[in-house]
Amino acid sequence: MPPYHFNGTSLNLEYPAVMGILNLTPDSFSDGGEFTDPNIAVAYARHMVAQGAQIIDIGAESTRPGSEPVSEKEELRRILPVLEQLPKNEFILSLDTTKPTVAKAGLDAGVHIINDVSGGSAQLLHLASEYSAGFIAMHTQGTPKMMQKKPQYQDVVEEVKRFFSQRKIEFNKLSLPRLWIDPGIGFGKDLEHNLLLMKEIDQFIDPAWGVLLGSSRKSWINHLCTAPSTLDRLGGSIASAIDAVSKGVEIIRVHDVQETVQAIKVSRILQKD
Repeated sequence: MPPYHFNGTSLNLEYPAVMGILNLTPDSFSDGGEFTDPNIAVAYARHMVAQGAQIIDIGAESTRPGSEPVSEKEELRRILPVLEQLPKNEFILSLDTTKPTVAKAGLDAGVHIINDVSGGSAQLLHLASEYSAGFIAMHTQGTPKMMQKKPQYQDVVEEVKRFFSQRKIEFNKLSLPRLWIDPGIGFGKDLEHNLLLMKEIDQFIDPAWGVLLGSSRKSWINHLCTAPSTLDRLGGSIASAIDAVSKGVEIIRVHDVQETVQAIKVSRILQKD
């Protein structure tokens, strides 16, 4: 695959790609508070790259169920010292934000992809297009604070597909080197919704975009396997990753990089004729 030209930088991205999660938050559901020190965060980003992550997704505002938003000032305070220390030409940097001001600051600092959990706001999409950055648009129902209060769908797969299909013309008008969509596991979905989306994730494959799955360590695993601690959900996380890759998903967003990279590599070797 030829290199992508993200935000003025030429970088290779081989599929399937593992995206390592770097939370700079004190309150994220799995690793909140572990990487609030910029030096520790930078070291961990490099560690995940050494383990096989091609993309590092940096977030400074928790989107766990029930979480409260943070100010632009606070989000920037958490993000910029880390971005200043990370190289911009060795691996791909993704910024998880819904705020245009934060996204622009990140793009100015060399970020290659904007990851928007609000579904792809017009402002963020146009910023990404202006900077020739990649973009991830995630489906959600409601805000993080209220999204798990009895989410309802008539047909979750069809409704999420329709959400993205209705925006295809808008997406195609933009100068994005690559767009990915994310069905949003755990974002305004209950267990049944999450399982249906993962079982039928191949329904989202489309020439207009790639597909990203973020199912790592989430509560759907606890509901199936009684694993209340996020650290006890590695098996379920890997199982969903292998299944998704077999169905054509391009990017797997994970906490456990080394184990996921190894599992995908072995499974693909075993599946070869």
